Amino acid sequence: MRVSVLLFAGLAERAGTRQLEVEIPEGATVQMLIEQIGQTSPALASLLPSCFVSLNQEYAAPDQTVPANAEVALIPPVSGGEDSSRFLVTEEALSADTLIKLVSNPHAGAVLTFVGTVREFTKGQRTVYLSYEAYAPMAVEKMKQIAAEIEERWPGTQVAMHHRIGQLSIEEIAVIIAVATPHRNESFEAGRYAIERLKQIVPIWKKEMWEDGSEWKGHQQGPWNPLAPADPSA
Repeated sequence: MRVSVLLFAGLAERAGTRQLEVEIPEGATVQMLIEQIGQTSPALASLLPSCFVSLNQEYAAPDQTVPANAEVALIPPVSGGEDSSRFLVTEEALSADTLIKLVSNPHAGAVLTFVGTVREFTKGQRTVYLSYEAYAPMAVEKMKQIAAEIEERWPGTQVAMHHRIGQLSIEEIAVIIAVATPHRNESFEAGRYAIERLKQIVPIWKKEMWEDGSEWKGHQQGPWNPLAPADPSA
């Protein structure tokens, strides 16, 4: 059967296309699909060991069967809706006040915001600007998943996450997370959990543009595995 595979970030750049057409037998597994991609698109072969496949916007295990007519995406390591949504991927500038309003409620004794901005220097290398890209529908669903995990771990917590995509200049805001909790200690714990989990499972990538080159960057926290459970100590 013929499968259309969506590509993002460095994968799309390396392949020169945003979508691959791949022939696999019916009943083929995700691992078989990856192997076929490596054979038919050798330019991607060196990147495939660090990638995951999503089926219908959910990360899939290697032994999972690829169903016919599934929405399939090849996801490299990471970093829609209306403006009123608690979970949003947008090209528009972000506002902390907006997220605070989205999570504030009569039961909250603390509202914590995390604001991630574009810095100019990383390990002595000067960044000119960043370019962000996302698999937006899946990114929003994974943000909702993180919020559900947080609300289960810290009952009564309200969460909002907005991430910007496109070209961002130095000091511009790339991501804002707001958490509202009954007590302040939980707000710090839940806020840290949210940003670390976002880096782990939300398919958003950044390309660092330097004065003398560029590079797509993932989460930079060791081997990337979005299927791994959340760290219980977070």
